[in-house]
Amino acid sequence: MQKRTLGRSGLEVSAIGFGCMGLNFSYSHALSTSESVALIRAAVDRGVTLFDTAEVYGPWTNEEIVGEALAPVRDRVVIATKFGFALDPATGKNGGLNSRPENIRAVAEASLKRLGIEVIDLLYQHRVDPAVPIEDVAGAVKDLIAEGKVKHLGLSEPGAHTVRRAHAVQPVTALQNEYSLWTRGVETNGILDACEELGIGLVAYSPLGKGFLTGAMTADTKIGDGDFRAALPRFTSEAMAANQSVIDLLKRIASEKKATPAQIALAWLLARKPWIVPIPGTTKLHRLEENLAATDVELTEADLAEIETAASAIKIEGERYPAHLMATTGR
Repeated sequence: MQKRTLGRSGLEVSAIGFGCMGLNFSYSHALSTSESVALIRAAVDRGVTLFDTAEVYGPWTNEEIVGEALAPVRDRVVIATKFGFALDPATGKNGGLNSRPENIRAVAEASLKRLGIEVIDLLYQHRVDPAVPIEDVAGAVKDLIAEGKVKHLGLSEPGAHTVRRAHAVQPVTALQNEYSLWTRGVETNGILDACEELGIGLVAYSPLGKGFLTGAMTADTKIGDGDFRAALPRFTSEAMAANQSVIDLLKRIASEKKATPAQIALAWLLARKPWIVPIPGTTKLHRLEENLAATDVELTEADLAEIETAASAIKIEGERYPAHLMATTGR
């Protein structure tokens, strides 16, 4: 597995990481703990070193799974988790955003226990909390770093101005934003520019468009009960039908490269910047192996130009989240 460094931080990770959320959260087909542990360990065996989780996934249970799976190889992996929500300790109900310093500390302590580790390699603010100055958030994580409980600060879905303010207090190692061939906001909202300027890595979540860019979904695909995609505007039948032109593009390039649409989507991301690391998730071993093989797909300058020309003519139908969730991004 190829390695990449997240910006100028010195944090080296596999070129493709593993997004663990979907193992037991948000999708309709959750794996058992034993199945999840086996898949994570299979990823380690194949060279993956970056594993992404969060307290809100489950809530709490996803961190426990990741901790159990990675315990035997702790010294070989980078574990990333997140804080930022007000979760009822009895019910797990999400009460909205909470990035107050005392909550950051409490969540970090609890995450360390659930993960069974002594230090969190990369701790993200899951969403920017407008009620708490970002300087206070960065300062709280800076204190945890000084105490040896955290190694690196990350932010998820911030605005570029927020990134700069946080970075002035505690250097930001990574931003975790949605980025894929059908979600390209980071190219125009200042996030990629901020990463380049400040030496910050970009960890791209949903690099396969929550499954759509694999080419396995059509307008006739039925979203299962309990699958969060049922509430997303891009996963209505009408939107999926309208967005099939993206799949047609990926399939055309994939045919030329003897690859799959998913591999082209990931290879395209890897070709954007050397400090971009996609973290696709999956519950299937053969999909894991397919995703990791994207590092062997070489897209030439001509290939990239062809993709850019074709993609620029495609208008993506539907927002990536409902309005109330979109409002929590880009702050």
